[in-house]
Amino acid sequence: MKRNLTLGYSTCPNDTFIFYALAHNLIDTAGLAFKIELADVETLNRHARAGVFDISKLSFAAIGRLLDTYGVLSSGSALGRGCGPLIVARPGFNINQIDSKKIAVPGMWTTACMLLGLYLSKKPDAVPMRFDLIMHAVERGDLDFGVIIHEGRFTYKNYGLISLLDLGKWWEEKTSLPIPLGGIAIRRDIAYETARRVEGAIRESTLFGFKHRTETDGYIKRYAGDMSSAVIRRHIDLYVNDFTVEIGEQGKEAVEALFEMARSKGILPESKMSVFAC
Repeated sequence: MKRNLTLGYSTCPNDTFIFYALAHNLIDTAGLAFKIELADVETLNRHARAGVFDISKLSFAAIGRLLDTYGVLSSGSALGRGCGPLIVARPGFNINQIDSKKIAVPGMWTTACMLLGLYLSKKPDAVPMRFDLIMHAVERGDLDFGVIIHEGRFTYKNYGLISLLDLGKWWEEKTSLPIPLGGIAIRRDIAYETARRVEGAIRESTLFGFKHRTETDGYIKRYAGDMSSAVIRRHIDLYVNDFTVEIGEQGKEAVEALFEMARSKGILPESKMSVFAC
């Protein structure tokens, strides 16, 4: 008899790419069955506060607040170099003005918002909104600054915006480590052996995607809105990498460093729980 588990992940191309094979029963899931729901990452972050899913894609900023409930799996993370959030504005603004302005962010529990707070060394005057609405809001002048994620780093110029700061580059220069953006977390009340099987299934699903890239296209495009095929490919190439297959020691060091810095600034609560479930 299969063990049934609930699984939430985002509609972004990196997640639909990673989970394509698992969602379509194209790999051995080691006796596990998954009930899957897709949502934007901040919705998943909010659901995690109530422990809605057994396994969920979450921002690392959210995971840092939920370590009593969730632990990170070593496969499935969005982590790397040259892939961090950008602070954007309309031409004529500069980064020195940001202290006195409201800033659009893709959710209060996103890593993007946490990185903004680390950069400012204070809680930002943030206005949360869905990530795909931020560039429209800044373009219209609803807000002067926005922090953009995902494919926004490829398309912000289409909205007449300029990049004032790459928060990922700022992090890399400060720490020499890759930037941890999001990870796959599993409830701590799920047995270790089951967590290991889930981790293995995610790893195999990711490797399947690498080997059968064109096969994943239809599933990815179903959830990608009006994103072009070229942007989808760049998105996957940037956010799905060796760290996704296995986070490794450098990746774990990066997550620990992010949490330590955020705790030192009072952005994350202290915790004695291990970050990783396996």
